[in-house]
Amino acid sequence: MSDMNDFNKGVIEEFRANHGRVGGQFEGAPLLILHTVGARSGAPRTNIMMYLADGDRYLVFASKAGADTNPAWYFNMTANPRVRIEVGDDVFDADATELSGAERDEKYAEQARRYPGFAGYEKKTDRTIPVIALSPVPSAG
Repeated sequence: MSDMNDFNKGVIEEFRANHGRVGGQFEGAPLLILHTVGARSGAPRTNIMMYLADGDRYLVFASKAGADTNPAWYFNMTANPRVRIEVGDDVFDADATELSGAERDEKYAEQARRYPGFAGYEKKTDRTIPVIALSPVPSAG
């Protein structure tokens, strides 16, 4: 697991150094950094992932590359839905809400159309991959 942590750490460092842009397999992809609080540990957690812009919301997909279980960040966000996200050079709080039904299906289909890997993830698993809307929280003042 440390190899994946090292990989994510490197991508996060590149993201921050280049105003939200990275190279390699994620070059040109819309990425954000999601900050959650561990559901059991209470410790801060940081993950980088692709998103789909949807009006003022950022949609993220708990695909875990098509694994049969949801990623840890999904459980952290369910337990603590107020999150912080980094998009480009902007850092702000957001509220996480899971989409359901036709809205979920439509948004996942759009992501799979734009990035066919997501269609592959859906084929690999029997679970319904959660789609989460991150809605920016207006800053006080």
